[in-house]
Amino acid sequence: MTSSPGEGAQPARAGRARSGESGAAALADGQLLQLHGIGKNFGPVQALSGIDLDIPPGQVTALVGDNGAGKSTLIKTISGIWEPSAGGIMWQGRRVHFRSPKDATDAGIATVHQDLALCDNLDIVENMLLGHEVRRHLLLDEVTMETTAKQTLSDLRVTTVRNIRQPVGSLSGGQRQAVAVAKAVMLDAKLVIMDEPTAALGVSQTALVLDLIGRLARRGIAVLVVSHNLTDVFQVADRIAVLYLGRLASVGPASEYDTASVVDLMTTGASQRTQGADVPDRGPEG
Repeated sequence: MTSSPGEGAQPARAGRARSGESGAAALADGQLLQLHGIGKNFGPVQALSGIDLDIPPGQVTALVGDNGAGKSTLIKTISGIWEPSAGGIMWQGRRVHFRSPKDATDAGIATVHQDLALCDNLDIVENMLLGHEVRRHLLLDEVTMETTAKQTLSDLRVTTVRNIRQPVGSLSGGQRQAVAVAKAVMLDAKLVIMDEPTAALGVSQTALVLDLIGRLARRGIAVLVVSHNLTDVFQVADRIAVLYLGRLASVGPASEYDTASVVDLMTTGASQRTQGADVPDRGPEG
């Protein structure tokens, strides 16, 4: 995927949403999610500080950083697991306070955690509709549930799953990711957060997941991908946001970065190799 030309990578600024988007693209400033000055501390430990980040609809934003940079803390703050200690969250142009993961899910933010939170002993249909079962006359409407699950997987072009009634525990890693993402789509998610979606996957399974991420974006869904694999990042991301020691070191179109510049930003918080990048002065705290 490519980003709009002429947008330099800048601190705390997001690339513009693509032209031609509908629905969420009519949002103020073209952004679906806006983080303003987000901070998070755990007692004396400052995990996040002054995070300004915009997430546009219909694009893939990759969130990268070294271990301990604050990636997990940030996505847990967005998804309602933790409330921010400072700053605010704007969702679809409105100020929101997510006090629980359910608040975020109800708003349209779905998080696919690294452990996927799937039940291995249940089949694909049961997992996809867990907690949202369709009932008819107090009984489960199995036919409607199967049809809905099958149609969702078909829409996402998930063709490697042959039997939607097979236990999830029998699926490959890529297929399990597909089921978790399909569940998010069924819940009408407008933003899907994926934590290390290709970790421990083989080549073919990784290709399946990356293709699935691209399909989500083409459907107008915003995707926030947390990944250590820069090869995957550059293959799928429209935009890259780099965290360094709890601060946003740089954010901008993926075309303005290369692997070396991202590694520089991840390890030192600065780089002279980004094309047109404006990396902030971290000051005495950097």
